[in-house]
Amino acid sequence: MKKDIHPKYVTCNVTCGCGSTFVTRASVPELRVEICGACHPFYTGTQKFVDTAGRVEKFRKRYKKAADGAEAK
Repeated sequence: MKKDIHPKYVTCNVTCGCGSTFVTRASVPELRVEICGACHPFYTGTQKFVDTAGRVEKFRKRYKKAADGAEAK
């Protein structure tokens, strides 16, 4: 391997916009992020589905018919 071409790998303090902080390792000593695992809607369970023109209900109705047909066999 060539010498002095790789970045230094140091301890990194990551700060989220929500105020959460954690320590990891990276090539920079400090990172600021907008969203993290502590405030991301998918990981916190607060994710909301946008129902455009009844797509979710249409899917549920179709899935229910398919499930009922499979159970009848």
